[in-house]
Amino acid sequence: MVYWILKQIFIGPLVKLLFRPWTKGMANVPGKGAAILASNHLSFSDSIFLPLMVRRPVVFLAKQEYFTGHGLKGRLTAAFFRYTNQLPMDRSGGEASSASLETGAQILRGGGLLGIYPEGTRSPDGRLYRGKVGVARLALLNRVPVLPVAMIGTEKVQPIGQRVPSIRRVGVIIGRPMDFSEFYGRANERGVQREVTNRIMRQIQQLSAQEYVNVYAADVKARLAEEAAHRPSQEPPADA
Repeated sequence: MVYWILKQIFIGPLVKLLFRPWTKGMANVPGKGAAILASNHLSFSDSIFLPLMVRRPVVFLAKQEYFTGHGLKGRLTAAFFRYTNQLPMDRSGGEASSASLETGAQILRGGGLLGIYPEGTRSPDGRLYRGKVGVARLALLNRVPVLPVAMIGTEKVQPIGQRVPSIRRVGVIIGRPMDFSEFYGRANERGVQREVTNRIMRQIQQLSAQEYVNVYAADVKARLAEEAAHRPSQEPPADA
C-alpha cells in the first residue's frame, strides 16, 4: 500500500513533472508473470526512475549498505528503500550473496518483476562494465525471461557523490524479452552462466550505446580508491 501511494500520489507525479522521463519499449514488459529487468547502473536515481515508469510493481535488489546506515539519515534512507520495494543485496560473495539471490528468486516464484543491476555497482565513469553471473543463475533456475534495460542520462542527474539531483530529462529503454530456455537444466554450469550474462550485457550495451569494458566495475572502483589513497596531498606545507 505504501509503495502504491508513493508511486501514484507523491513521488511519481513529482518526478514525472520535474524530469519528464521518456520511455521506449514499455510494451515489452509482460502484463503478468515473472520476469527479470536487467539494467545498466549509472546513478543512485536509477532505482527510482525505472520502477516509476513501469506500470507493474518492480522489486529491486539494492546494495545492503543502503539499509544499514546510522543516525537519522541512515534510518530515513533505509525506510525509503524498503517502502519503494527494494531489498538488501549482500555483494560480498559466497553464501551471503547466494542468500540475497534466493530473496530475489522468491519474488520470481511469486510471479513478480525483479530488477537487478548485473554490473553489481554503479559505473564509475559512465561506461558499461562486465556483468556478474547472478542474473543468469536467477533466470535459469527460475526459468524466466530477462528484459534488458538501458537508463539514459541518469548519471547527469545525480553523479556519484552528488546528493541533490539536477533537474534534466532522462530516458528508460526496455528491450525485448530474452529467452534462455536452451540452457534450462544447466544453471549451475559456470560456462553457461557466463554465456548468458554476456548475452544480456551485449543487449544492454546495444540499447544504451555505452562503451563496454570487460572488467568488473567494483575492481575499477577499488583501484581508483587505492590510487587516491596513495596520491600525494596537494596542500602546501604549513610553513609555505
